[in-house]
Amino acid sequence: MLGLLISDKEQNELEHVIKRELEELLLDLEDNRIDQLVKQAMRERYKVLFRLFARVAAEDEIKRYIPKQVKIE
Repeated sequence: MLGLLISDKEQNELEHVIKRELEELLLDLEDNRIDQLVKQAMRERYKVLFRLFARVAAEDEIKRYIPKQVKIE
């Protein structure tokens, strides 16, 4: 296990960057033109980013990014 010591400003920036990526992935997952194989890779990426986001964000923010179609383990 690794530890990470960051300032409040860095935490806010990390939250912002991850939120933007999660939002983009959610939009792309709804796009019917994207192949299912690609969507599966996107779901895996979403899971990893969501776990990271859950470590730095407040609980009410985390709840906003739990999508119905992506099961978080």
